[in-house]
Amino acid sequence: MKWQNDNQLFSLMKEQLFSAVIGDVMDKLGLFHQFLPPQLQPLRDDMIIAGRAMPVLESDVYAEVSASPVNPIMQKPFGLMLEALDDLKTNEVYICTGSSPRYALWGELMSTRAMKLGAAGAVVDGYARDTNGILRLGFPTFAHGRYAQDQGPRGKVLDFRCTIEMQGVLIRPGDIVFGDIDGVCIVPQEAEEEIIRLALEKANGEKLVQKAIENGMSACDAFAQFGIM
Repeated sequence: MKWQNDNQLFSLMKEQLFSAVIGDVMDKLGLFHQFLPPQLQPLRDDMIIAGRAMPVLESDVYAEVSASPVNPIMQKPFGLMLEALDDLKTNEVYICTGSSPRYALWGELMSTRAMKLGAAGAVVDGYARDTNGILRLGFPTFAHGRYAQDQGPRGKVLDFRCTIEMQGVLIRPGDIVFGDIDGVCIVPQEAEEEIIRLALEKANGEKLVQKAIENGMSACDAFAQFGIM
């Protein structure tokens, strides 16, 4: 099945794919380090993210405003967080790392703005807050968990639309971010067409294996015939 644009692609991924099958395909292609840390979980189990990475670099700070003579970003509450949020485009994922996980990096008002801009979701290497509000909005949000402590006096965004790394996983602007109840993986943009095509084939193959096993075929025979388990 071929898609014509990102809207079709991400709808197809959410309807037919899941993180395990995408990860399996990337393993077969030698891409062994594409899953983000397992601490990243959806705020609600049925949340699914499929979109393009808009990477955001955060850093710990020790005052909401610092009169730094060399870095004007330190004089801005939240650093460049508001600018990063406002720069989100349709089908993009706000994906943030760089700080210690001791405060919330995402909340309800951020979700409201992101939804207005057509963003696909948020993945933050820290906590989310305003959980009830985010759940009411239904905005796909993946985080370490729920924790109300604010980033205001504790963290600032230093840069965005830049390459970031999350526990050994490289994330570049435009890479595909896919997340579901089993985890979040990064699909490199330069290999996305092959990866998605093979993942769709594997997902369909797994349905055949499931049916064969339900009809009494052994696991050994199923793997010998289909090469899938």
